[in-house]
Amino acid sequence: MKQDIEIGATYKHYKGNQYKVLALAKHSETLEDMVVYIALYGNGQVWVRPKSMWNEEIEKDGKRMLRFTKIKNED
Repeated sequence: MKQDIEIGATYKHYKGNQYKVLALAKHSETLEDMVVYIALYGNGQVWVRPKSMWNEEIEKDGKRMLRFTKIKNED
């Protein structure tokens, strides 16, 4: 269920909130791949999460799904 992470694309978190990917980066100490993203709600806080967690499958209500799913932008 892996997906390519697209810079500038909007993704929906499995809990319902939407985020826009700003960049892909590397952790300065471990060189781990990271995703830099901004919340499309509230005060637009910027977050960083390991790429491995971004594409992680989780289980909710007995169903397996991606933590973040790309959604169509309505530009």
